[in-house]
Amino acid sequence: MFYPSVDDLKAQAKRLRSAMEASGTQVSHSAALELIARQHGVRDWNTLSALASRPNAAPVALLSVGARISGRYLDQPFTGKVLALGELSGGLHKLTIHFDEPVDVVTFESFSAFRQRVNAQIDENGVSPRKTSNGLPQLVLDI
Repeated sequence: MFYPSVDDLKAQAKRLRSAMEASGTQVSHSAALELIARQHGVRDWNTLSALASRPNAAPVALLSVGARISGRYLDQPFTGKVLALGELSGGLHKLTIHFDEPVDVVTFESFSAFRQRVNAQIDENGVSPRKTSNGLPQLVLDI
């Protein structure tokens, strides 16, 4: 995804702050930066600033231990926390995720098997190279 430069984003925040103050709503510069980040679909200003500063960086480069993440595991939606992260050869990364709520890893109606912690491999875009039997990636992160 393309992001404007950090200077352009700061200018957007300044214009937003001015417009809000003109309508009678006082907002700090840092609050305006956070609002601009949310408008661009990211969680906070620090993340947006990092994305804008490194436009050619792979999305997975923004992950860190302790980061909150979401996505799909075995085609089931999840939210969770990165417990471990490391690099492998061939542009792959290994990570351990602790899901907020256990994910049912069985598609049969007659029984269930829930997992709350998984180890996985992902590529630079947060997609697992391993596929399920229906051809979908085992893990896809929303990054």
